[in-house]
This record gives sequence, structure tokens and C-alpha cells, in this order.
Amino acid sequence: MTPHSPSGRSLSGSAFISIPDIRRITLTLVISSIALGISSSVTEYEAEIIEGEKEVEELEKVMLVNLNNTIHSESLRINVLFVSVIEFAPPLFAMIIAITPFLLTKSGVLSKQTAGCWSILLSLGALASVGTYMGKGSNGNELLKGLRMAFLVQYLF
Repeated sequence: MTPHSPSGRSLSGSAFISIPDIRRITLTLVISSIALGISSSVTEYEAEIIEGEKEVEELEKVMLVNLNNTIHSESLRINVLFVSVIEFAPPLFAMIIAITPFLLTKSGVLSKQTAGCWSILLSLGALASVGTYMGKGSNGNELLKGLRMAFLVQYLF
């Protein structure tokens, strides 16, 4: 038995055994994505608040006016909340992509044995798409940059 699993199987390998525990895999994907979304949102919220407060303070010094309870402080608060919500979304989208093959096993579209492979392929495809999109603004081959992003991540992990 492994120290991390009462059933003797590790989570990382449970997607590739003969009868994977789909419930454990899906719950782990959901919980870890929510945790990553919360962490990203809180971090971004704090960074935006600090940066926004500095901008308002600089504006106050230049204008020689207190900007508390003005449109500037209100827009800062609204922008920070909006950015935090946006920052929460990418881990959830990545989770939806990764979890879809495992959910398709419930309806019988995919077998339990192939769901792990499809999940990895779809996730790498999403990374390649994001890398290609990000590479559009730079010089060079966008597709090559997208593939490099997907396979660099695969190589690292």
C-alpha cells in the first residue's frame, strides 16, 4: 500500500490501471481546479489592489485631491473584482477539458481504460492551442510555438 492511498493505488497511476477509479480521478480534478482557481483569484486580487492603490495615491498627489469615494476608487474596486473572477476561470476550463473523457465513461462512450489517455491528449491539445494563440503576436511560427508549449509541459511533468 502507498502512504497516500488507503486502497494501495496512487492517484497518478489510477488512470492507467485495468479498472481505474473514475470517481477518485474526477473528484481530484474538480477539487484541485477549484483550489487553483481560488489561489489564483486571491493572488490576483491582492496584486491588483496594491497596484491600483498606488495609482490612486499618485493621482491624488498630482491632483492634490482626496479620491476616496469617487469614481476612481469605485472603478478600482469593480476592476479588481472583475479581474479576480476572470482569473478564477482558466483552471475550471482546463478541468472541464481534462475531466470530459472520464465523464464520457459514465455514458459508455469511452472505456475506462482509454479515458486517461484521452484526457492527457485533450489537455495537451488545449495547451498547444493556447500556445499557438499566444504565439500570434510574436515573430516566428505560431504552430511551432504552440507545440513547444504543449511538449515542454509534457517534458517537465
